[in-house]
Amino acid sequence: MSAYLILKHLHMTTAYITVVLFALRLLMDAVGRPEWRRTPLRWIPHANDTVLLVAAISLLFVTPWMPFVHGWLTAKIFLLIGYIVAGIFALKTTLGTPTRVVAAILAFVQIGAIFHLAMTKPVFS
Repeated sequence: MSAYLILKHLHMTTAYITVVLFALRLLMDAVGRPEWRRTPLRWIPHANDTVLLVAAISLLFVTPWMPFVHGWLTAKIFLLIGYIVAGIFALKTTLGTPTRVVAAILAFVQIGAIFHLAMTKPVFS
């Protein structure tokens, strides 16, 4: 199997795991189970996201795609930053529920856009 396929599948798998772990943490907060913050569920998403980022950067070395040259990839990077910010607000316990819900929705919308761009790789003119 080529390095590209291995990295692509690693990247895709860790991306799916990221979404599941984010949703799980939101769900646990929503049902009143904040004790997840004192378990490995607190740091496992960060370890997974590190693997996700390393796989993404590695893909740049084995493909011709370049950020700031390929518009879809640039858009993914900006959406990723937005997702991170929205995710921080969604999981912040000091904020009110309405703010956290809006942040969670924004995070999921951005995740959806990231996945869409990854699958379609549209050309922006």
